[in-house]
Amino acid sequence: MCTVILLRRPGAAWPLLLAANRDERLDRRWDPPAEYWPGILGGRDATAGGTWMALNRAGVMAAVLNRPGSLGPAPDKRSRGELPLLALEAGSAAEAAQAIGRLDAGLYRTFNLVIADAETAWFVAGLGSGVPEVAALPEGITMVTAHPPNDLTSPRTARHLPRFRAASEPAPPDWGEWPALLADSAGGAAEALNVPPLGGFGTVCASLLALGPAGRREWRFAPGPPDRTPFASLPLP
Repeated sequence: MCTVILLRRPGAAWPLLLAANRDERLDRRWDPPAEYWPGILGGRDATAGGTWMALNRAGVMAAVLNRPGSLGPAPDKRSRGELPLLALEAGSAAEAAQAIGRLDAGLYRTFNLVIADAETAWFVAGLGSGVPEVAALPEGITMVTAHPPNDLTSPRTARHLPRFRAASEPAPPDWGEWPALLADSAGGAAEALNVPPLGGFGTVCASLLALGPAGRREWRFAPGPPDRTPFASLPLP
């Protein structure tokens, strides 16, 4: 599973702060974030051609996560990597969430999708049939894994959500404690935020993203496990 942590704080210099680790098969090839699609910056999956996380010029971001028991593609389903790209055709997070909420969820394996900008943030769950479920995310810290937001039945959420809530708030370009929290590989495969290589699977990259008013954006990216790969700022279109 992957992990996305958001901090919403309306009125701040950076109203939306986000941290994310991507967990994937180690043999699945991918390209680091770039503008592979006009006006959209994101990482590219070399197998299916989509993305796990992307950002558009309007300052809207979208990240897709698997739900339990849904790792990998299915021959009769579309790639979930196209969902962030579909979302980022919109000019705001609210419009993007509404658009994804009108899709046929049965076209995809089950998914969690996080969509946000400086104004609002949304959680969209595709449950394999019907239309996706759309819910607004509140102010404060939210953690999404393969489970719903802040679901303490997830061992990862139960371990790490209190740690992010207790940490001092980042003030980009100073991200404070967040990079160290993303790098934590303790607690075993179910709890670790930074999953060590196990059975050909593990954390392959990490992101720190700040969104501000008027499309202001900062994205720092680590092209490997965050305990041994430094973050660097991405050039934004």
